Amino acid sequence: MNVDQLIDRLKADSSFMECVTEWRTLPATQGRYLPLPQTMDERLKQVLHARGIHRLYTHQAECYDLAQQKKDFVVVTPTASGKTLCYNLPVVSAILQNEDARALYLFPTKALSADQVSGLYEMIEALGVNIKAYTYDGDTQGAARKAIRQAGHIVVTNPDMLHANILPHHTKWVKLFENLQYIVIDEIHTYRGVFGSHLANVLRRLLRLCAFYGSHPQFILCSATIANPVELARQLTGRDITAVTNNGAPTGERHFVFYNPPVVNRQLGIRRGVVNEVKRIGEQFLRNGIPTIVFARSRLQVEVITRHFKECVRNAYGFTDRVRGYRGGYLPSERRDIERGLRDGQVDMVVSTNALELGIDIGSLTACILCGYPGTIASTWQQAGRAGRRKDTALTILVASSAPLDQYIIQNPDYFFTASPENALVQPNNLYVLLSHIKCSAYELPFEENECFGNVPDTSEFLEYLSENNILRHLDGKYYWMEEELPSGEISLRSAKTENFVIIDITNPAHHRVIGEMDRYTVPMLLHENAIYMHDARMYQVQQLDMDSCKAYIKAVDTDYYTDADLNVSLHILDDMEEKTLPCGAGLTLGELRVSTIVKMFKKFKLDTHETVGFGEVRLPQTDLHTVGMWWTIPDSISLRYTNDALQGALLGVTNLLSIVAPLYLMCAPRDINVVYQVKAPITDRPTIFLYDAYPGGIGLSEKAYQMQELLLEHALQIAQSCGCECGCPSCVGPVIEVGEQGKAGAVSLLKELLN
Repeated sequence: MNVDQLIDRLKADSSFMECVTEWRTLPATQGRYLPLPQTMDERLKQVLHARGIHRLYTHQAECYDLAQQKKDFVVVTPTASGKTLCYNLPVVSAILQNEDARALYLFPTKALSADQVSGLYEMIEALGVNIKAYTYDGDTQGAARKAIRQAGHIVVTNPDMLHANILPHHTKWVKLFENLQYIVIDEIHTYRGVFGSHLANVLRRLLRLCAFYGSHPQFILCSATIANPVELARQLTGRDITAVTNNGAPTGERHFVFYNPPVVNRQLGIRRGVVNEVKRIGEQFLRNGIPTIVFARSRLQVEVITRHFKECVRNAYGFTDRVRGYRGGYLPSERRDIERGLRDGQVDMVVSTNALELGIDIGSLTACILCGYPGTIASTWQQAGRAGRRKDTALTILVASSAPLDQYIIQNPDYFFTASPENALVQPNNLYVLLSHIKCSAYELPFEENECFGNVPDTSEFLEYLSENNILRHLDGKYYWMEEELPSGEISLRSAKTENFVIIDITNPAHHRVIGEMDRYTVPMLLHENAIYMHDARMYQVQQLDMDSCKAYIKAVDTDYYTDADLNVSLHILDDMEEKTLPCGAGLTLGELRVSTIVKMFKKFKLDTHETVGFGEVRLPQTDLHTVGMWWTIPDSISLRYTNDALQGALLGVTNLLSIVAPLYLMCAPRDINVVYQVKAPITDRPTIFLYDAYPGGIGLSEKAYQMQELLLEHALQIAQSCGCECGCPSCVGPVIEVGEQGKAGAVSLLKELLN
């Protein structure tokens, strides 16, 4: 059965269609083309002709022209629109004209670097010229590194490697920095939040070194669809950027289905679980051999769903490789094997976190199932774009969870299809991030007095601070690095913590083997002692967690349950930055917070029914996060009108509503912020609602929320009043079982009070 036949079957299935809130069909589009540029090297034209390319898509031709005009530009077109040629053609042309020309390609992950460079190798091989393109990352052998530094025309790497290995050792890369003509940055929409803030500063360091060596490279940037590609590109590069948005690539017919699981308890607003619904729907795709990708929201979901689908196609010899899981934490060799299986057609279904959201070539998939709303419109389109890459019919089914944001999106499909994708927000001048990279830059080159780091006007204040703390030495008009250690080694571009934990399988006492890794933040929830750790649908139990050496020891077990841990969070106000009193008497404050988290217990769940079957204790230390937040302090004149239970229900209801609307207005992923309440906050001594950035030092979201707080409250009130439930449900204030019988009425009343 092909996907068109399956679409007809689903439309005829009344039980399926009863749960469909929207079935949107996007028609196929024709490609728009321009002839190959006259200025293009004839050898390059011949290679394109041999591939069957006799003309370019309109956006590819526009990119080539802008590159010839020496303009910095960003190309913003959908998945599978041929963005690779937008930068490969200008770069290879430049090297054909000048064999000393160099280019630096930056991809957000090693997997994407390896994938993209394979196409570049094919083009160079077909040209038959001596252009050397190399991948330079953590897997590159030591013997090859010297050759790459001396002779690499095109160096393909990732921001982490540029930050920690290339920039600090720039004297070994003189040939690259003296002749650097192009800097290519792909998938820039992934550089949001703390990662994007770090990259902007890494590029400031890179351009500072280029200026020292006398080169002035041109930027070529690529992005999936976001609302502010030009603004993001300017923030990352510090340059004026031209946008290329006129997509000329053809597309096949696309079906986008919004599916809301059936209600199982109408009074409490509880729906059938999203994981079980994805299992049920996915079985039809698997049985009919439809190449499918399933996107899940967490590592745990990936493993639970993968195990179910593997059981569906189990043969006499056990699990087959027709179904594979894919997520962070798998070893690189394992991920490459899965990608290869997808391209070769040996894998019918892959269950992934957003790790496969990026443009890695995974062959011709025709269907995509989303286990819950990915959190942003941009990510949803990016994940849906992984199906139908060969211009054929594609089917995407978004299965909603009971989470408030999922329910808002699934019941307001027009908002999803008509709203602009989110802004990617970065804060390059975040104090923590900026100071770290000024230290790195001072190590790389001494700072002159009055020299600016990028476009930071008060750089001298940072230099004086570092000088006073004996990190730099101010001598003869320059600031020199004084410490012995390399500063970049202490900075992780992607998180507050630098260490990753390795996961070691000790099932066979004679042969211990590393099977994965995990970031420090996730370890307390998934790798505490006695946790069930799932890897490619196989079950292991954690025997020991060594926090000092960053190792977890696991042993294979045969069990029918999995575990998940509860995270306890406490807040402490460190400093007030801005504050004002609202007309109702409530206080509104923007300030710095310390967020303390600790895991104290875990629960055991049945694999098939997901019902709770037990719990256990976790003994791990507390972790702290310093960030920026804003908060509403409720005065006695309002709070004393409620009983204690009613006040708690009202605060919880408002918190849930703000969790829905804040990501929509702040144009961020739900995980980028947290909204919590305290019935009696220790510092304010009043009922308080907090909204804070989930990153060290903050990334600008709370500041934005502080300025638009009235708009957030108005939209929260609108959602509560327009929801059809009587006393509360997951689509608005939360289920009645959590907020209480008066929770919805209390939340509406509290919002009206805050809005005066």
